[in-house]
Amino acid sequence: MAYFGPNMMFADLRCSPSCARAGVQGTVSICPTDCFHYKGTLDVFYKIIRQEGFTSLWRGTNAGLAIAVPTVGIYMPFYDIFRNWLEEFTTRSVPAATPYAPLVAGALARSLACAICYPLELARTRMQAFKETQIGKKPPGVWRTLSGVISNVKSSSNLQNNWPGYRALWTGMGAQLARDVPFSAICWSTAEPIRRKLLGLVGEEANAVSVLGANFSAGFVAGSLAAACTCPFDVAKTRRQIEKDPARALNMTTRQTLLEIWRDGGWRRLFTGVGPRVGRAGPSFGIVISFYEVMKYVLHHRFATS
Repeated sequence: MAYFGPNMMFADLRCSPSCARAGVQGTVSICPTDCFHYKGTLDVFYKIIRQEGFTSLWRGTNAGLAIAVPTVGIYMPFYDIFRNWLEEFTTRSVPAATPYAPLVAGALARSLACAICYPLELARTRMQAFKETQIGKKPPGVWRTLSGVISNVKSSSNLQNNWPGYRALWTGMGAQLARDVPFSAICWSTAEPIRRKLLGLVGEEANAVSVLGANFSAGFVAGSLAAACTCPFDVAKTRRQIEKDPARALNMTTRQTLLEIWRDGGWRRLFTGVGPRVGRAGPSFGIVISFYEVMKYVLHHRFATS
């Protein structure tokens, strides 16, 4: 994660109580500005651990777990439903379009999962961006974070009093869709041919282990490729989600955000954090798709033999 500018949470120069480089201005600890400039993945780890402690690397885990179950529970089954329907339809009507069924099905399933679960994604990002500045003050939880988003909008003098505060829970969803829809389209259009080819090599001798291996390999390759291609949208999504001004956050667009990032630091800023994003997305997509397919395989054979 890079330093995003004066309106971002990362620009708060108040220092964590554990930071050894803090100075004091009045009653507030102030960090040098270079504490909030990150030169790479390892530098992020080093500065976060030094300033806030090792356990802060897992901040937002409960929100991550809360979002993982419903997202996967919606995403994977609906992908199967959409893909099977599209393949059946295109085989009958437009055979040339059948190879594109996974691409469209992945985009549709991800859009549905994102729209339903987005408030939890917003909470996770804000919890991860939270910086502890008071001794003994615990980081806010999921519901407290979401309540703070709504109350911040309602109390803002920049917005009309009748503005629906709950809309703020979907702040930045356009950027999330701009990232996740092409991510899923690239993932599935890449993973499907790879895993089908790998499973075809096994043939009738396929078992749970070969299903696991084929799907994890395909998911790892597809997830890594998709993560690298969609990194600029991930940077834009993060910038929109941690924007502190409610009025600006609700009026920002993905295109405007991308242009601001480009003006701030060029194409390199657009690919800020591509290393950790690829390092997370590849294995995680491989794990999700492989375990889901193994469960399908086990259940299919159990019901087939009963």
